[in-house]
Amino acid sequence: MTRVQANLLLLLAAAIWGGGFVAQSTAMEAIGPFWFIGLRFAVATAAVLPFVFLESRKAKVKTSKRHLGIYLAIGLALFGGASTQQIGLQTTSVTNSSFITGLYVVFVPVIAVLFLRRPPHWIIWPAAAMAIAGIFLLSGGHLSALTVGDGLTVICAGFWAIQITLAGITVKETGRPLALSASQFAVTAVCALVVAAIVEPISMDAIRGAAPEILYVGIFSSGVAFVLQVIGQRYTTPSQAAIFLSSEALFGSSLAALILGETIPPVGYIGCALMFTAMLVVEIVPELTRRTQPA
Repeated sequence: MTRVQANLLLLLAAAIWGGGFVAQSTAMEAIGPFWFIGLRFAVATAAVLPFVFLESRKAKVKTSKRHLGIYLAIGLALFGGASTQQIGLQTTSVTNSSFITGLYVVFVPVIAVLFLRRPPHWIIWPAAAMAIAGIFLLSGGHLSALTVGDGLTVICAGFWAIQITLAGITVKETGRPLALSASQFAVTAVCALVVAAIVEPISMDAIRGAAPEILYVGIFSSGVAFVLQVIGQRYTTPSQAAIFLSSEALFGSSLAALILGETIPPVGYIGCALMFTAMLVVEIVPELTRRTQPA
């Protein structure tokens, strides 16, 4: 596979994820957020399982009790991120959600320095300032315009950062990203279905009404897009992968405007640009710095 083909796969994955924001929003017209999360990740688990069996044939490291404990922790982080994002979409726009969620790119290095004692690259601090300014401008430049949903989505980005950090460490140790994926999907599905059964009503009409969104997000956003990401990242550079995967926010906002008719204030476009730039520089600048340093 050529680098161009790999980057196109990553672009397709980002487009699928961008469409997932629209599906998550429209699904709640028929079904509650926790039922949607539970059914979505149940479908995602089933979609990834065939790839897990193929991966297990080539596995060099056996899954231990310690790995299972880490898988559980990662699943709980994913559940936290999925829950805050889904509930946040009830009071924020798809555009805001897609861009604010991307702040996980900035949060990951912060978590590394706070909990792993790994000093981040200097670019993280100006990037964090750019991201905060971007959120402010995305709201129209008025703090009163920020919603509870926006705040929940910031928390969501924090959960994603925890999930990504733990997953990165675990995959390096086990070499089994698909097994990790299926495990975290299953944990999230179980947690969400338990909460949904307690706090939300459900009916077959509601499930049928949200079925297209559940299947899209479960099969494509979680299953297909994840596999495309794993394949694509093997044949391209980290900096180029960051550029193409970060376009998820652009696809999300574009599809929200096209399908849902969402709009943002003129100053909000500057906020989007600031947040998108912050996401990119956090990934690209450290990579370029490493390349220019003498061996």
